[in-house]
Amino acid sequence: MNSAEAAAPGLENRVVRKVAVRLMPFLCLLYFVNYLDRVNIGFAGPNGMNEELELTATVFGFASGIFFLGYLVLEVPSNLALHRFGARKWLARIMISWGVVATAMAFVPNATTLVVLRFLLGVAEAGFFPGIILYLTYWFPAAQRAKAVALFMAAVPVSSAIGATVSSVLISSGEGVFGLSGWRFMFVVEGVPAMLLAVATWFYLTDRPDQAKWLEPEERRWLTERLEAERRETEASHHWPLRKALTHPRIIALAFVYFGIAYGLYALGFFLPTIIAGFEQQYGTEMTTVESGLVTAVPYVVGAVAMVIWAAHGDRTRERVWHVALPMLLGGVSIPIALYMGNPYSAMVAVTICAVGVCAALPTFWALPSNFLSGAAAAGGIALINSLGNISGFAAPYITGALRDVTGSQRAGLWVVGAVMVVAALVVLVLRAAPRERTPVQAEPGSGVG
Repeated sequence: MNSAEAAAPGLENRVVRKVAVRLMPFLCLLYFVNYLDRVNIGFAGPNGMNEELELTATVFGFASGIFFLGYLVLEVPSNLALHRFGARKWLARIMISWGVVATAMAFVPNATTLVVLRFLLGVAEAGFFPGIILYLTYWFPAAQRAKAVALFMAAVPVSSAIGATVSSVLISSGEGVFGLSGWRFMFVVEGVPAMLLAVATWFYLTDRPDQAKWLEPEERRWLTERLEAERRETEASHHWPLRKALTHPRIIALAFVYFGIAYGLYALGFFLPTIIAGFEQQYGTEMTTVESGLVTAVPYVVGAVAMVIWAAHGDRTRERVWHVALPMLLGGVSIPIALYMGNPYSAMVAVTICAVGVCAALPTFWALPSNFLSGAAAAGGIALINSLGNISGFAAPYITGALRDVTGSQRAGLWVVGAVMVVAALVVLVLRAAPRERTPVQAEPGSGVG
């Protein structure tokens, strides 16, 4: 038994707590700003942008989704660069790039320029999310990793909840400021923080535990040895080089699972404001821009709470597969029926259940690939899963918008969302039953995939 394994529980708890307090609030802030800049087009669309730029639902969906094609282009090389050069420098570079493009969104004159800038925004942001997921593997032992990812990813529903209200207020109060439309003012105000946080990232983050002067020498030694022991065990158990991590069918299957989770996430993110705006026609409700933003926040607030609780349960039981599949099935079944409800309250209940399912599945999913990937293979494999899965970020808004134009209703698009989520949940269960490559050293008990 090495010194890391023999450490007193008090030391382990103290170190993990210190790391969490030091890193998680800052990383959550970064992802809050990142995710808001990614989806704030969803608030701009029904609040003046679609009308001013003369966008159909199909074009709006295409502009929303083309971000992810740019994202796909550079995702893997960006994550490999982060692994090589360090998170501090590379994340700061990413944030400067995306901040510039996000701010430029305020000045688009037409649909073509909007599409080009959304594509460039994806190129600029490539590597940010998988980079953070990889970075967390440098700091958190496997037993605490799903909860750490959940705390980080809680920024998604929090960003959607707070962001819905903040974006709505900026659009409403920013009309005419600097001669800009309200939605243009929103893009300016929400784009600048990324550039400011890039400077903070450069000075605040620490690349690896052995460089952390904010840990005591004993704490640095324990954490470094513990993570190194887990890395050796992973490599001895699975022997996944980078090339294998980029081509193995199990990685492609996991990418499809993530595609299903993200399909639900982005369908909600880009079209939930539009769905709620449609309540006026469907149910006769009347809401101001700010009131619509507050209503939009509700599913994400509930989803954020469910995300952390469910991930903590997964860490405690050390079971992963059903902790991904069950919430996906719940979300997939609930979302198609939302627009068949007889009143806006029951419709919001169905939407909220879907948001809970999506949010609960997200963090535990990322515990699956880290069970059998490490080093450069982890950098490339996680980035590949994220980039292929995020094709849904293009597919979801584009297909949903196109079906809205063809059918005149959101219902067909939401049925597709539900079907994709259910099929992806079944793939998780198939992966659990599939034969796995093993050596005498076993992966984490209960992980089910690896």
